[in-house]
Amino acid sequence: MEPRRDEDDAIVDLLDCILRDGVILQADVIISVAEVPLVGLQLRAALAGMDTMTRYGLLTDWDEETRTRAIADERAPPTRLE
Repeated sequence: MEPRRDEDDAIVDLLDCILRDGVILQADVIISVAEVPLVGLQLRAALAGMDTMTRYGLLTDWDEETRTRAIADERAPPTRLE
């Protein structure tokens, strides 16, 4: 008996885990010519669901502004097009 995995579920499980827990990708890149460093890059990206991002204090200002704007749009009277 050999273990098996359904291929359809692997992507869904991975996406669920990333959105729920989040992941941070970090890379330090140095571009050099003839062993002389010319350009240095520090790259960092966070990938997670909004709930996870706001729980860790990322994008809280953007989230609050977006929610406030959405509530104001819902309360505004509909505009009439002529």
